[in-house]
Amino acid sequence: MVQKAKILLVDDRPENLLALEAILSALDQTLVRASSGEEALKALLTDDFAVILLDVQMPGMDGFETAAHIKRRERTRDIPIIFLTAINHGPHHTFRGYAAGAVDYISKPFDPWVLRAKVSVFVELYMKNCQLREQASLLRLQLENGGHSGRTGVLDPQEPAGLLAELSARLAAVEEQAEALSKQLDESADAAAVATAAHLERKLTGLRRALDALEPGAGSGASPVPSQT
Repeated sequence: MVQKAKILLVDDRPENLLALEAILSALDQTLVRASSGEEALKALLTDDFAVILLDVQMPGMDGFETAAHIKRRERTRDIPIIFLTAINHGPHHTFRGYAAGAVDYISKPFDPWVLRAKVSVFVELYMKNCQLREQASLLRLQLENGGHSGRTGVLDPQEPAGLLAELSARLAAVEEQAEALSKQLDESADAAAVATAAHLERKLTGLRRALDALEPGAGSGASPVPSQT
């Protein structure tokens, strides 16, 4: 069963949080509320989030300061932040949002369809990254623990074959989904999302090369398994 992604909604006004939940409920993901910057930072200590929707104007710690704290933490620095603001002070204000690490800056009132579409892209990218990490972790565990003979400690050529085939098939499915997502992003021309998708594709390429290198007969050298005498 696929685990749902978590989306962090940060706004000091309950009615705004309620509106965001109504807009994003169709994505069928886990929506987490935070009514202040401090509460948002606390939530980020324990949970992983696909994207953060962050109100700019909040009492105490505002959105810019909250974003700065998020980007300073190694655990959270790569989480996409979409700033939401009810005011527009011109280019300087917008630039400050991007300088604070936002991937997008949306003025209220915003189009619910546009916001939902933008958030769905980052949720999908997050899910693909989770799949990639899971496949890489499985590969490491199986190669470290699953394919060795207890008597000689030598890699058994029969045991890894099925594992490599299964991992290759799973990776191919993720690659196909990532390719389709990239084509979709090319049409939307969202620079931040395109850059994130390109980063995911580079990771997929690296994992594919690693799998190919493990295939029997890969490379120009001799077989890694000693011949039987």
